[in-house]
Amino acid sequence: MSTAKPTTIVVGGGLGGLWATLRLVEAGIPVKLFSLFEVKRSHSACAQGGINAALDTKGQGDSVWQHIVDTIKGGAYLADQPPIKTMCEEAPGLIHTFERMGVTFSRTPEGLLDLRLFGGVKYKRTAFAGSSTGQQLLYGVDEQVRRYEDRGLVEKHEWWEMLSIVTDSEGRCRGITALDLRSQQVQAFPADAVILATGGIGLIYGKSTNSSNSTGAAASRVYQQGAWFMNGEFIQYHPTGMIGDDKLRLMSEASRGEGGRIWTPRLPGDSRDPRSIPEDERFYFLEEWYPTYGNTVPRDVAARAIWRVVKHLGLGVRGEDRVFLDLTHLPADFVRRRLGSIIEIYEDYTGADPTQVPMEIFPAPHYSMGGLWVDWEADPATGGMKHGSPRNHQTNIAGLFACGECDGAYHGANRLGANSMLSASFSGRVAGESAAAYVKGLARVARADLGNAFDAERDRQEEINRAILTSEGSENPFALHRELGKVMTDKVGVERDNRSLDEAIGALQELRERFRHISLDDRGPWVNSSLPYARQVHDMIVLGQVIAAGARLRDECRGSHYKAEFELKIPEGKFPGDPEWEEYLTRWKEKNERWLKTTVARYAPEGPEIEYHPVDTSVLPPETPRDYR
Repeated sequence: MSTAKPTTIVVGGGLGGLWATLRLVEAGIPVKLFSLFEVKRSHSACAQGGINAALDTKGQGDSVWQHIVDTIKGGAYLADQPPIKTMCEEAPGLIHTFERMGVTFSRTPEGLLDLRLFGGVKYKRTAFAGSSTGQQLLYGVDEQVRRYEDRGLVEKHEWWEMLSIVTDSEGRCRGITALDLRSQQVQAFPADAVILATGGIGLIYGKSTNSSNSTGAAASRVYQQGAWFMNGEFIQYHPTGMIGDDKLRLMSEASRGEGGRIWTPRLPGDSRDPRSIPEDERFYFLEEWYPTYGNTVPRDVAARAIWRVVKHLGLGVRGEDRVFLDLTHLPADFVRRRLGSIIEIYEDYTGADPTQVPMEIFPAPHYSMGGLWVDWEADPATGGMKHGSPRNHQTNIAGLFACGECDGAYHGANRLGANSMLSASFSGRVAGESAAAYVKGLARVARADLGNAFDAERDRQEEINRAILTSEGSENPFALHRELGKVMTDKVGVERDNRSLDEAIGALQELRERFRHISLDDRGPWVNSSLPYARQVHDMIVLGQVIAAGARLRDECRGSHYKAEFELKIPEGKFPGDPEWEEYLTRWKEKNERWLKTTVARYAPEGPEIEYHPVDTSVLPPETPRDYR
């Protein structure tokens, strides 16, 4: 038995990773914190609109129960419900904790926490700090972590990339290998538990609202080592993305919550200045189709509506793939005060002032509802693993935890806006607490007994690097990535059909084969960005296979996954009590019998093996469908 002090590793320095780190060190367990770059540059800083909690400072009658209901129904009932219930119950206290950390939330003239409206809800529930909420939350938690860094309990490894986990003879995660992005050296790092908080996978789609480091490579690597990946097919398109040649930039849902209106000219190909188009010639389609929620319908509903208007009705602005997001009817000083960051982004990249001219937007890949499966806990009786509570955030690999966007526990088939920072913070906190309990109860194997495992895994990773650096093939990883993005965008996007998905699966397999013949222009030993990028491309292709395979098998429409052939439409003009509605309800329940299940992918060299697990609906049984009319 080792008498060494337990240690842990957290991979990822966003909200999830920092909260996990904070909980671990508060329990007296040192943390090695790994990040691809400086922690304060993590993608959480890009979140704009706010964080949800039922505070009801507006006196509208909001409640924790309503937050639970909105989250469960917004996700089309596909997420296990007990964790959602706990997350929503803990949300108000979490906001007040952020306050005590010094986060400067926006306030009303009376000094109360201000709240704004977000999609999929009827009450103002979103606390915010202007339109840079993610940055303020990230900096607040980072300051707390730095206190422990100063005491020697946190050791940051910035500019390192995790390559793999290391497991012992019993299959428990005992550490990682990582690549120094400056020297290109591979090192092994022992630990008693590892928490992945590595964010989203938007770069699989080529251009997305995500940062250039949101590749999903870390999640893909542990998936390839045996971790299960759940609900991969559910990829959220944000309805209001700003179109760019290099990437797609998010125009926050806060813009709609503050009164922004989405519309397009009723005349096809209309190229007039939008300011000159009369009201009766403007098609406010969300308001017409969904009068109860209007411009604040959930993101999947809004994205498909825009897609329908542009692709099927041919009413895109100037005949192009875009519609208007209009703030010009709101006072300019109000818009700049409440939405200053996104206004500046739009001005910087287009030269247009959104307070004077409507913004041009189109749905953009934004968020992965799926992620690593985290419904496991150690079985004291057998020493193995059994189904447990998702609230402990352990994967099916003992000692490996996941939190934030790289886990799939909270959002089901669609995420409600402003629940992302909530779930990242909450899940990071829970993962840290669970990992601390796991480590304290672990009979630690002596480090010497694990030496061969670390040496062998480091040698394996070095061999992968050597093979890529010396490959003389004809394929360029940057070109492969562009092709990957096109395949995923064109064939696994907002609307899907089985023929296109079959084509995508074939194309992804071909890309994976072609990757074996890549060649790098830069083969130098120092700050060689081509090497880690090439490895990321391979891992993105592997996760692309998971997404496409899950989408191909799920023959229904649920949340962000939409196949028109299998759509069960709500009868127009009919409501509960009408015979047509009751017939629809019966068919909807029959569909749930078949498809209200979690997709679980297991890695196999020839492609993902898909199985389905039941969903815990003990909090809110799925008796009524989502209806945002």
